[in-house]
Amino acid sequence: MMKLAAIKGRNRVIIERVTPELDGGRFFIKSVPQETIPVKADIFCDGHDKTAARLLYKHQSENKWSEVPMRLINNDRWQAEFIAQKEGFYHYTIEAWVDHLASWEHEITLKIRDAQHVSSELLVGANLLEKAAAHAPQEDKKAILEVVKIFRDESRYDDAVVNAISERLVKWIDLYPIRENVSRYHELKLWVDRPKAGFSTWYSMFPRSASKEPGQHGTFRDVIDLLPRIQRMGFDVLYLTPIHPIGNQFRKGKNNNVLCQPGEPGVPYGIGSELGGHDAIHPELGTLEDFKALIEACKAHGMEIAMDLAIQCSPDHPWAKEHPEWFKIRPDGTIQYAENPPKKYQDIYPINFETEAWQSLWEELKRIIFLWAEWGVRIIRVDNPHTKAFAFWEWVIAETKQTYPDMLFLAEAFTRPKVMQQLAKGGYSQSYTYFTWRNTKAELTEYMTELTQEEMRYYFRPNFWPNTHDINPPFLQTGHEPNFLIRYFLAATLSSNYGIFGPTFEYMVHEAFPGKEEYWNSEKYEIKHWDWEQTNKLTYVITQVNRARKENVALQHTNNITFCEVYDEQLMAYLKIQGDNQILCVVNLDGYNRRGHMIKIPIQKIDKAGWEEYIVHDLLTDSKYVWKGELNYVELDPYFLPFHLFRIEEVVSKEVGV
Repeated sequence: MMKLAAIKGRNRVIIERVTPELDGGRFFIKSVPQETIPVKADIFCDGHDKTAARLLYKHQSENKWSEVPMRLINNDRWQAEFIAQKEGFYHYTIEAWVDHLASWEHEITLKIRDAQHVSSELLVGANLLEKAAAHAPQEDKKAILEVVKIFRDESRYDDAVVNAISERLVKWIDLYPIRENVSRYHELKLWVDRPKAGFSTWYSMFPRSASKEPGQHGTFRDVIDLLPRIQRMGFDVLYLTPIHPIGNQFRKGKNNNVLCQPGEPGVPYGIGSELGGHDAIHPELGTLEDFKALIEACKAHGMEIAMDLAIQCSPDHPWAKEHPEWFKIRPDGTIQYAENPPKKYQDIYPINFETEAWQSLWEELKRIIFLWAEWGVRIIRVDNPHTKAFAFWEWVIAETKQTYPDMLFLAEAFTRPKVMQQLAKGGYSQSYTYFTWRNTKAELTEYMTELTQEEMRYYFRPNFWPNTHDINPPFLQTGHEPNFLIRYFLAATLSSNYGIFGPTFEYMVHEAFPGKEEYWNSEKYEIKHWDWEQTNKLTYVITQVNRARKENVALQHTNNITFCEVYDEQLMAYLKIQGDNQILCVVNLDGYNRRGHMIKIPIQKIDKAGWEEYIVHDLLTDSKYVWKGELNYVELDPYFLPFHLFRIEEVVSKEVGV
């Protein structure tokens, strides 16, 4: 039984259903600097008294709380906002109380309008105003106390009535609340990442395929030579597959053949040899000094390196010899290799996260991450994080951000929804998604709604990839150029974070391993030679779209999307608005046929009346069209461009193209 002494019996206000709040405050929500955080809650009390509420917030470096008055929306739902101005943790909570002065003002106003005599009520008001005056600066305090005198002077009854229903008194009620018996919600947390967590453009490649000489193993120096090209296309993150020594035992050959021919390079994910493990560099790529030079060269080109953290080992990895306790040992004393029955991966030893030596394992993995950070790495793409313990990720990400708060983690997890969501809650900055398999208008709309309009918007930052080095989706296996254009444009405009598996996507490589969503002659198993001087239509479109993303802040956010009605299941249109920047994307999802239809623009969203004209300016072709009202016609030929990237602009002159 609860003891009376433990009950705050005079606190009458209830605060519940606070958003954003993850799992009762167990996890923090996420933001980037200058982002507005709307906070809502159900706030109510018994009876008919008025309530007042304040949103409180402070950065981890601050001792004093900042306050924002909350406003009633409807049905006891309240809201306020604050701006996350700095990186790091913010704390926020809500305080609410019965607003006796506001309740008094409401009641006396009704009585005065009903011509009732309110002398007694004025005396009550005088007592309440005295309490309010205690919180006011000297000038207002003097004015409030003057009104108190009027309320208590029966000879000035008429003046008292006028003051009781004055706008000045309402203002005082808001400015100087009487906080008694305050209900306070438990504190919640917000983590503010650096801006790249919210807006990034990834280019993925195998550094060993960077050489311009056929048959040569690429090096970090070769990658440096490619940076101007990648920069010109508009990418700001260069993601490299693992750069460590590759094991020799059970090394896989071309197309995942279990028999590796002499000279075949093996899979970079078979990490570790007698040359070292996750803390070593593959000698054919170069030295640690060469890698650090690549990191610095990327910075000079406005880019960053993203390292690939694959927590697994080849049988030759030093860990297999020095720490067998970190692996599963079979009854015959051998280490259990990776399996996905009926498949066997003898070249890979998975880590056992249920080992009794889990603490030393966690510390070693933390050491690797911190070592990479010392090298200058500030983005880590984690391979298959969903096969490692959630508790480990929550711990190691928190540990990393204490020392390196600018470190970003991308979760490469294509698995069950709740598992992906748990990883994001545990601290991942960005997450891979199901975009790769969402192709129809209904699928895309439903998925984007889930990501941007529901709880996931507060913690799950999507990173859209039309392909990866592991995934060759059926939509692209035809090699049909418009299909590549469609999937690229959707990724780059639906999400503020996106990436492509570089030259394979750009050059529309599409031949699939029979019956699978994998590439035939996959670069995972062999070194490719690319003609890095080659460009095509896709190269041009990527460059133009990336330029538009950098110049238009509306494309630098994901959750600001509004879908437009189009009564054609192959035509999709969506608005992205940020401040005065208004972007309209229209996509023909049918890569084989011209499509045309009327698009219904929610003109209230673009702040237009039904009779007003406005310009839609295609940022890819520089064409301009005058539109008016809600309904306007669009026609798209996939063999020219299967999309429009419109910026909505004001009409300055009638002399625009039609």
